[in-house]
Amino acid sequence: MIAANASVIRKAYDDFAKGDIPAVLEAWDTSITWHVPGHSPLSGDYKGHDEIVGFFKHILALSGGIFAIEVHHVLAEEDVVVALVTVKAERNGRSAAFPEVHVFRLANEKVVEFREFQGDEQTEDRFWS
Repeated sequence: MIAANASVIRKAYDDFAKGDIPAVLEAWDTSITWHVPGHSPLSGDYKGHDEIVGFFKHILALSGGIFAIEVHHVLAEEDVVVALVTVKAERNGRSAAFPEVHVFRLANEKVVEFREFQGDEQTEDRFWS
């Protein structure tokens, strides 16, 4: 099950990179909770597919569609998968790259909870605000 959970997350990142949001949502439980820290327009708690799709659309609107996640490592143990990533985006003519840790909790090979941990929350807040 641990390897399966890691595969679910790797596939979701690949699907996101391809812009295949319906495939990404297949990995998420319909009652998923999604937490983004900080004080930017993206910060907050999102619940369910509709709110998360709204979150993705907000990211793309703020970045003019220039947004990517580079995945460095995917680590899994029991029902938790941790991804070490770099988020890359452009906004208002500025490029940025942010180290982040993404933590997923899964049940029955579906993501039920996501938490983002930012390497420099204040810098991300300023970039997205």
